[in-house]
Amino acid sequence: MNKKLAAALSGGAVLVLALTGCGGDDSNEKLDSWANQVCDAVQPQAKKIAAANDAIQKETSDNSTPEEVQKTDSKAFQDMSDAYKAIGAAVNKAGAPDVENGEKKQTDAVKELNSISASYASLRKQVDGLDTDDQAKFADGLKDIATELDKLSKSGNDALKTLEEGEVGEAMARQPSCKTATAPGQATQS
Repeated sequence: MNKKLAAALSGGAVLVLALTGCGGDDSNEKLDSWANQVCDAVQPQAKKIAAANDAIQKETSDNSTPEEVQKTDSKAFQDMSDAYKAIGAAVNKAGAPDVENGEKKQTDAVKELNSISASYASLRKQVDGLDTDDQAKFADGLKDIATELDKLSKSGNDALKTLEEGEVGEAMARQPSCKTATAPGQATQS
């Protein structure tokens, strides 16, 4: 059952990777500066999310006790919650990107990142509340968490996609720290 949880969880890393954009070489100094600030802040958080994914997947592949799974999942969900909150704070601190509707894009992305952070915090509370003494109840609880996680990984990264459209995505693609931010996440998805 924890395999479903791990599979759903690796989808969560996609949300952070949405911030990495794709190629382009037109230059806009203000936008490049904004992208650099965001990418530098995202990189350590992307690594934190990838490490949380890895921890859950490792715990899943071992024959771990419910207590071990609960402890690992709880820490991983907290780490992910903290990482998404930090990314939201970084996008907020960077200000609006110098593009059309930049302020709305920024506001929507920050709101979404904070919402994702809150969702992971909620999953942590759920996993902490599972009964580890009853294997069947624990498995059922994990199934519910995996379902929530699956929804979370598929849900609204629209604001992030909107944030990184066009010029913003091109500027982010020019930042070395955004290029390296994709490496850990890609490894966890294979």
